[in-house]
Amino acid sequence: MLLCGALFAQEVLPLTLDEAIALAHEQSPQAVAARHQYRAAYWNWRTFKANYLPSLTFNSYSSLNRSINPVTLPDGTDSFLHRNQLLNNGSLTINQNISFLGGNLFLESGVERLDLFSDKRHSFKSTPVVIGYSQSLFGYNRLKWDKKIEPTRYTEAEKSYFETLELVAAVATNKFFELATAQSRLQSANYNYAAADTLFRYAKGRYDIGTITENEMLQLEINHLTEQSNQLNAGIEVDNTVQDLRSFLGMRDNVEIIAEVSGDVPVFIVPVEEALNFAWQNSPDIEMFAFRQLQSESNVAQAKASRGFKADLYMQVGLTQTAERFTDAYRNPMDQQLVSVGIRIPLVDWGVGKGRVEVAKSNLEKTKIEIGQARTDFEANVIKLVKQFNLQASRVAIAKKTSERAAHRNEVAYRLYLLGRSSLLDLNAAIAEKDSSQRAYINALHNYWNLYYMLRSITGYDFQLNIPITASEQLF
Repeated sequence: MLLCGALFAQEVLPLTLDEAIALAHEQSPQAVAARHQYRAAYWNWRTFKANYLPSLTFNSYSSLNRSINPVTLPDGTDSFLHRNQLLNNGSLTINQNISFLGGNLFLESGVERLDLFSDKRHSFKSTPVVIGYSQSLFGYNRLKWDKKIEPTRYTEAEKSYFETLELVAAVATNKFFELATAQSRLQSANYNYAAADTLFRYAKGRYDIGTITENEMLQLEINHLTEQSNQLNAGIEVDNTVQDLRSFLGMRDNVEIIAEVSGDVPVFIVPVEEALNFAWQNSPDIEMFAFRQLQSESNVAQAKASRGFKADLYMQVGLTQTAERFTDAYRNPMDQQLVSVGIRIPLVDWGVGKGRVEVAKSNLEKTKIEIGQARTDFEANVIKLVKQFNLQASRVAIAKKTSERAAHRNEVAYRLYLLGRSSLLDLNAAIAEKDSSQRAYINALHNYWNLYYMLRSITGYDFQLNIPITASEQLF
């Protein structure tokens, strides 16, 4: 029986706030999702950078043709001829995007072999070297705009990751103190129930000898029943908050968590100007503002390019030769040139192109106004957050002292009532004040740490250690 009891006993895990935050950073679903999102942004960034580097590609294909096809003869008549041939091709191509022009430069070398099975012969065609360039003239240069937009997108993703970790810490803080508040209520409920039970038993004796009234006796009985109900409700609340914290921390084991609350808080003052400077440097919101404006400007450029004169340029210069032997296909190569230009001029579009441009311009102006307002709100939020944080340590100290005094007053009121020198009304008031001041103290600690991590998230800076916030783990 003892063995079975040990097996089914629930493990108790004392947990501090720092330990809860460490677990949240390591295994909470929000933190894990943030890491994967940042990894995706990182590899998108790597892909973007690779798009501006030379690429080497090997291309090959084979084609077998056994068919009867109509062919026009030199005298103008058509005749059916039997084809039985195999074409093999292989080439190496180096491509390089030219970002400031928006074109593509390539260098190619390849060889082809044609086997005619019906004639039992074969031949080779070589292209030792071919240099080419293609570009859309007067069009939208996506390479140029991506070079402006993508670095901002990646910087925003990087800063968002650091911000998310601090926000995860803030959420872990909230859930930790929700559990601490529930456990404090349960502790107070247990204490109040024990006191109410003692007073109720004591009151029975006094009532029997007629030293207290029936009204007071009934009030003590009501207090006893109320505290019993409060004890049951507090136990349920603790179970719910423990389950909520376990779920957030990604803990699969059915452990009973005990929140160990420390009353020590670091006391330091955050200068408003420094906080603003770090917020402008490190907040992902600033990068998001820049990204939105660049995206809107890109849309305007794209709308303008799509409505006007367009031209596509393709140039190719190289050497080629053909022969029945492979080595002869590379002797005395002949030069070859190819230049093609295609143009498109919209004559009548009934204002479609102009309308798209005007819509893009209006969206750009709207975005600028929204960004300006968002910047103002952002700065106001930082100032408000800093001012609240700078006052919170004093609030914690006041709440702690109030809680201690209220607990002492409750003890005094309890002893005085037992001695018959205090009324039941004073005792109930002392109990209520003790409970409310204890909750206020835990709430003050909760607000301090919540403001602490919110300030870290918005500024990307640790003002306690005077260092910028970076990832503590290797992601790649």
